[in-house]
Amino acid sequence: MSTDLANTAAADLLDADPQRVADTNAVVRALALPDGARSLEVFNPATGDTIAAVPDADPGQALRAVAAAEAAGREWAARTPRQRADILRRWYDLINEHAEKISLLITSEMGKPLVESRAEVTYGGDFVRWYAEEAVRPGGNVRDVPTGGATLLTRRAPVGLSVLITPWNFPLAMATRKIAPALAAGCPVVIKPATLTPLTTFYVVDLAYRAGVPVDLVQVVTTGDASAFSEAVLTDARVRKVSFTGSTGVGKILLKLAADNVLRSSMELGGDAPLIVFDDADLERAVNGAYAAKMRNGGQSCIAANRIYVQDGIADAFVEGLVEKMAAARVGNGLADDVALGPLIDDRAVSSMQKLVDDAVAAGADVRSGGHAIAGPGSFFEPTVLDHVATTAEAARTEIFGPIAAIQRFRTEAEVVHRANSTEYGLAGYVFTENLDRALNVADALQTGLVGINQGVPSNAAAPFGGIKQSGLGREGSAEGLDEYQEIRFYNIARRTTGSDVVGSG
Repeated sequence: MSTDLANTAAADLLDADPQRVADTNAVVRALALPDGARSLEVFNPATGDTIAAVPDADPGQALRAVAAAEAAGREWAARTPRQRADILRRWYDLINEHAEKISLLITSEMGKPLVESRAEVTYGGDFVRWYAEEAVRPGGNVRDVPTGGATLLTRRAPVGLSVLITPWNFPLAMATRKIAPALAAGCPVVIKPATLTPLTTFYVVDLAYRAGVPVDLVQVVTTGDASAFSEAVLTDARVRKVSFTGSTGVGKILLKLAADNVLRSSMELGGDAPLIVFDDADLERAVNGAYAAKMRNGGQSCIAANRIYVQDGIADAFVEGLVEKMAAARVGNGLADDVALGPLIDDRAVSSMQKLVDDAVAAGADVRSGGHAIAGPGSFFEPTVLDHVATTAEAARTEIFGPIAAIQRFRTEAEVVHRANSTEYGLAGYVFTENLDRALNVADALQTGLVGINQGVPSNAAAPFGGIKQSGLGREGSAEGLDEYQEIRFYNIARRTTGSDVVGSG
């Protein structure tokens, strides 16, 4: 199924002139679907316009994708690491070659400003390049049994058919961050992109085919019934791995399904990131870093700064600086080059932002900028700064996932560390201070999988991304990301001891 669809994507999806960035209808045309086939519409959140239709697969079609990928996976696993690496490198080159088209596609279906889409193409492509390099460095070891008489040889093997479920907020990077290590390890793939932003996945998978990835090896399945898909494929004996990025609630459901077949599971789940600004922070760097950590992707990021804690001595100046920066951010269709904040993903997200603001104000917060939805067309909300947010407000206790900076104030280091860790989540945290000892001590004390110190964008393909507590299991990126798709095996090799094996003293 995915072969025909992805080839259609290559032929029809992005034949527009890349310079016509203001015309969203010129970016994509609808995927060709068989007559009578069930379909799902894809909308541009900046305009509300339908820009494409994709298949709405049923569980039977999903299982046929599983069968096709599993069959292709046997030959792929038998290829040498160098052969797999060379194909991944060609895929990376094709992503770069088509970077502007992919950027237009991301902005059209997801809404983020074009400058951020271009950055995502660079970031997402880096995972393909990284795993092209990691593919030829498989782990292994040789060691003697401590009691003698045998040698242990450890080797890596592909974990097997991998089901990858990606979110809508980074449609390229979340796909490549999962597909690339799976292919590098020798695994076949069934990937289900979010129905809000599936077009980018179809297109970049087609580029993978053009690079030499066998057409059945990576299967793209879109469906409006995610539960039926998950129940069908995760209980199929041919599936050996699931990787999911999304909410903690959905992740728990998938883990329960995975338990029956004892699947290897990677879960990148919800976040509630604390960002801490100490009195001794460089003010300009703190404001710029907080803005980046909050406003990247319009705040629609699992590692977005959620609870912003500012020490009393610097708080007023910090708030003034952040208000100025947020108020200056131009809101509009992300296809315009000078836009800093595009739409939210849909009207439900806009409604959620308004409820968070209203609740915070009712609990005593001051609205320093923004605070309102913007009339359509499109799903827009103003860049918003809330000061003196109460700990009881929803904005202080839930993942915001939008352009609202919720600021709380604190007095002591011990106090803020306690407040920062008072959550079931533990994905990302941020620390701004010019004191190196404090930076490292607070980073060590934060119960998070990653920490940005004096910077607001800590993610990198070379870093092992992932959370602790209810923010997930496993890591993506770096060498650790390849481990998630490999089984460790060992051979115990008996040795016959002879006199020639003994080293003499002379």
